[in-house]
Amino acid sequence: MRLTACRPWGVGESKSEAYLRKHPFGRVPAFEHGNFGLYETQAILRYLDDIFPEPPLQPRDAQQAARMNQIIGINDWYFFPKVAAVIVFQRIIGPALLGIKTDEAAIEAAIPTGRTCVAELDRLLGAQQFLAGDDLSIADLMLAPQLDFLAETPEGKALLAGTRIEPWLERMNKRPSMQATQRPDALRRAA
Repeated sequence: MRLTACRPWGVGESKSEAYLRKHPFGRVPAFEHGNFGLYETQAILRYLDDIFPEPPLQPRDAQQAARMNQIIGINDWYFFPKVAAVIVFQRIIGPALLGIKTDEAAIEAAIPTGRTCVAELDRLLGAQQFLAGDDLSIADLMLAPQLDFLAETPEGKALLAGTRIEPWLERMNKRPSMQATQRPDALRRAA
């Protein structure tokens, strides 16, 4: 089975009428495989793992699978909404794309949770190659883009400095899938 690449959506296009037919919440990503449309990162990644079972994106070992799900939970409940989304919006998206003044208090409020998240991710990564073990998993694929964008901010650089997350992120950024799914040019330039 072969997938064809989806057309990348530019900044602001996720609110267009055409895109809202694919993802009614106007968020990225949205995915199409033939006539089958899907949105939400976890759903897309688990679908891809089902249709392309080798190499697996979900560990077969119960403890590694549980660790993967725990790390996804850290991303979904703490890291993305309370740290990455706040800092990246305040430092990059708001000022550069929307002309909004940076809210330094919002950034400062996100830092303690950021420290906790990065410290815990660093601990869980340990000496492993990937977050849930020695093989790539959905946890790696979900966190790498968030951490990559956060690392473009002074606060992100400081949070990641000296952690095992730094070399992990460098390895992740060298993967063809990360290279092929970089942020739109406007967001890269804004960072």
